Amino acid sequence: MTVIEVTELRKAYHGTPAVDGVSFTVEQGETFGVVGHNGAGKTTTVECLIGLRRPDSGTVRVLGMEPARQRRALAQRVGAQLQESELPARLKVAEALRLYAAFYREPDDWRAVLQRWGLGPIRGKSFGDLSGGQKQRLQLALALVGRPELVVLDELTTGLDPVARRETWALIGGLKAAGTTAVLVTHYMEEAEALCDRVAVFARGRIAAVGTPRELAERTGTGSLEQAYLALVESAMREEAR
Repeated sequence: MTVIEVTELRKAYHGTPAVDGVSFTVEQGETFGVVGHNGAGKTTTVECLIGLRRPDSGTVRVLGMEPARQRRALAQRVGAQLQESELPARLKVAEALRLYAAFYREPDDWRAVLQRWGLGPIRGKSFGDLSGGQKQRLQLALALVGRPELVVLDELTTGLDPVARRETWALIGGLKAAGTTAVLVTHYMEEAEALCDRVAVFARGRIAAVGTPRELAERTGTGSLEQAYLALVESAMREEAR
């Protein structure tokens, strides 16, 4: 089953294209990576997927719905952790989960989510007092408390130390084991290679290639996703300069 279908998506700001003719699909149960440099169009694409941005042209369908027109209905079926998400500094961990659960018609038991994601020991701690890894663990739990069919994670591990990043990877791996469809936006190639079934490489608002990490490495004659990414972006920039 196709969960996401994007066709010729375009979005510009003040006449400058941010996303320029992007097309891709995401299948049920897949962890789909969106990788690229800052300004490549990743976040704008994700915001169009969840209805925060209205495309200038093209079509976007998520779980059979048009996000820009059916955002409220879609929000009941999609969880999202967006880049630089913040909560009030004094809001406690348990309070945040209870609050978010109240937004959904059929949420998971927030107390069970608290324990499942290892937040029990810090349930009474304020958001402003959490470490970077604890904040990311909470953000992921908040994205999942509504029992979403699809979860969108934008730069989930940016700014984390290596240990916290690896812990977060293990949590994302748990999503895959549970069969949850996920879109993972990252600029860490090692992360995408470890977690994603397929990856879309963004460059200058366009998709340079889509495939499994191994397919992209073989296509470019390189040994890793990181090397493949560099080769694909360089090729896209040369093409644009012609």
